[in-house]
Amino acid sequence: MSLEQNFAELEEALQKLEEDDISLEDSFAVYDKGMKLLKNCNDAIDKVEKQVLMINGTGELTPFEE
Repeated sequence: MSLEQNFAELEEALQKLEEDDISLEDSFAVYDKGMKLLKNCNDAIDKVEKQVLMINGTGELTPFEE
């Protein structure tokens, strides 16, 4: 699933959690799913961050380091 799809599903989960008529059991299930989606997002962002390259002073590509 793409990062955008994960964010879209997270948005849906937030909307469900904000509903007045959601049961406690359903809210826990939605919360659990949201946490898994959030982990997927974090993993995808970490992967992209590791792939980012910078051009150093001599014009060579080097891995981006914080």
